[in-house]
Amino acid sequence: MIRISLLAGSLALVLLPLAAGAGDAVLPDQLKWSAPATLMKGAEVAVVSGDPSKETPYVIRMRLPDGFKILPHTHPNDESVTVLSGMLHTGMGDTFDEKATEPVGPGGFVKRPKGMAHFIWVSEDTILQLHGVGPTGITYVNPADDPRKK
Repeated sequence: MIRISLLAGSLALVLLPLAAGAGDAVLPDQLKWSAPATLMKGAEVAVVSGDPSKETPYVIRMRLPDGFKILPHTHPNDESVTVLSGMLHTGMGDTFDEKATEPVGPGGFVKRPKGMAHFIWVSEDTILQLHGVGPTGITYVNPADDPRKK
């Protein structure tokens, strides 16, 4: 199976200009949202804290519209996700299977270790908060699923 790898800095190049200020408190209206090239149209991301391109802790928020999918992929770092609102459905493996997912609602938490193939979809507008130690990136299991290739 051929895998296309996202260079760790590529996601960060999209996100860095969006990072919140250096203060301790970050309010929702201070976040700067944009559409990352690494996800299908409709997703928005904002850096809450840190720099996802460097070997340092970071926090990212992700807004996904109802029905949004992220097809099977891996990350070069552990991924920890907290559902802030909406309904996330998450599954493991190289093949997207909506029926083989576990629903995770507001306040729920999901951790996927580095290199584990997984996928998600949301059944309503959803906001996620991703925590990790960079550098981060995304590698789609099937290169044809990579939105940068379309």
